[in-house]
Amino acid sequence: MSEKLAVLAEGYKLTPTRRRRPLAQPNKPIQGSTAERKLDVGFVDDPEAGKDSRCHWSQILIPGELKSNPSADTASKAWLDLGRYAREVLAAQDVRRFVLGFTICGSLMRIWEFDRLGGIASERFDINKDGLQFVSTVLGFLWMNEEQLGFDPTITTQDGRRLATIKRNGQTERLVIDKLVRRAPCIAGRATTCWVAHREGEPGIKFVIKDSWQYTEREEEGDLLKEATDKGVVNVARYYHHETVFVRGEIDEIRSNVRYGLNIMEATNYRPGRSEVSPGMSVVGAPRKGRSSTASLKRSSSQTGAALPPRKRSCLASPTKADSSALPNRVHRRVILRDYGKPIYKASSLSALLAALEGCINGHESLHRAGILHRDISINNLMINEDNDNPSWHSFLIDLDLAIREKRDGTSEAKTGTRAFMAIGALLGEQHSFMHDLESFFWVLFWICIHYNGPGKGEVVTQFDRWNYMDTDELAKLKLGTVVEEAIFMKTITDNFTPYYASLIPLLNRLRKAVFPKDKPWEREDEKLYAQMRDILRQEGKDL
Repeated sequence: MSEKLAVLAEGYKLTPTRRRRPLAQPNKPIQGSTAERKLDVGFVDDPEAGKDSRCHWSQILIPGELKSNPSADTASKAWLDLGRYAREVLAAQDVRRFVLGFTICGSLMRIWEFDRLGGIASERFDINKDGLQFVSTVLGFLWMNEEQLGFDPTITTQDGRRLATIKRNGQTERLVIDKLVRRAPCIAGRATTCWVAHREGEPGIKFVIKDSWQYTEREEEGDLLKEATDKGVVNVARYYHHETVFVRGEIDEIRSNVRYGLNIMEATNYRPGRSEVSPGMSVVGAPRKGRSSTASLKRSSSQTGAALPPRKRSCLASPTKADSSALPNRVHRRVILRDYGKPIYKASSLSALLAALEGCINGHESLHRAGILHRDISINNLMINEDNDNPSWHSFLIDLDLAIREKRDGTSEAKTGTRAFMAIGALLGEQHSFMHDLESFFWVLFWICIHYNGPGKGEVVTQFDRWNYMDTDELAKLKLGTVVEEAIFMKTITDNFTPYYASLIPLLNRLRKAVFPKDKPWEREDEKLYAQMRDILRQEGKDL
């Protein structure tokens, strides 16, 4: 039918700018996701696609969900299914800013928009009674340009190369994107995306481009990185440039740009304090039997549904002390760095891992002495560089998204960090200290030794993966119970460390004694802990 509508419209001299078509494959999984996810209907960028075509989520422009019963037009049914599809599209398309979609339940249709604040929907309308609106919607889906579909117009493709254009020191520079490094698989959130790139004409000089959607109240990461670099901070990713992304000549932020100023407070079903619909949730399949009765259940990360490293829990409360009734907003920011590497859990050897951890602790101390507190020491923010041709630091910290200046006036009451690695005191709401970050280094190594059986060989461990989702007070008690008694701690790590990391059991216990003096959380700040932890790592590295 959509083809007939397009032909009819062309008869009125309305010419489409792009060739695309709808595709229905309700019984065939779409390629590109971990789970086998099928799409009822959607619009794809291949006009030749047919019922037997093998489509990838990177080709899906507009996902749709069909239900025969009008009563399925609810959050638990059609809305949730469409949200899952939108998350897959956003994850597979690294320059997608938002995704449009639709649900049709019986004859009732809604148009949806999913962005980094969540999902919003139109009022429903009956396609049998309001044919003009239905026809207009279908033609819009067929003819919208890429920017209107949510693609980032600041990243373009020319002669097979993808280019990001920046304005640095008053001069225009073009960066050629070499490869995607990371794309956070989420709908709402910071949605961090990282690429390795080089300046046009200088392929030997590499950079990392980092795009993310930050709360507008937060201090810009680029400002903190520039300050750290200017102060000579070591073992922290070095600054090159940062900017706020502009689209259509306006700051690219959700409420005024992506949503064109739409005020959800005027919706008939709006309730103050109610979160916007954000159906995309991570689902991990049922794990199989592990290697011991106390180690919980594990499986290789190559299997369907295997866990990725924990996602960031940017802020477990409001980003500021601002009025909680105010609508949130996120702004699209871009940071370019001069250092790149790989996460330390991919270190080629045990000694390389320990040396990298030592270097990252050194970087944290250097940052602390420059007056900046990181506040998000986690498995994806500690990097190692084992490439002799790479001029980056041998190991370094990245991601100052949640960092603050330590001497600023006033403090946020938010519990901040990546939940699985947060210090006990931070989970309980204590004012964040460098001591909390040092404890997080301990939990990072603890996590690696349980979840990896070699460089990058991840495993699902249900007992500990729950840490990503537990209530913060409950998690604090669980962590405290893990470390306060040496016998319990030794049994926990002996039963759960993978064979590859079993030789680090004595090291972890030595670190535990340093981080938790007298078998309890620290009571006063002690900057000597930096040197203590480095000495333990260095000595153990020599003994391997």
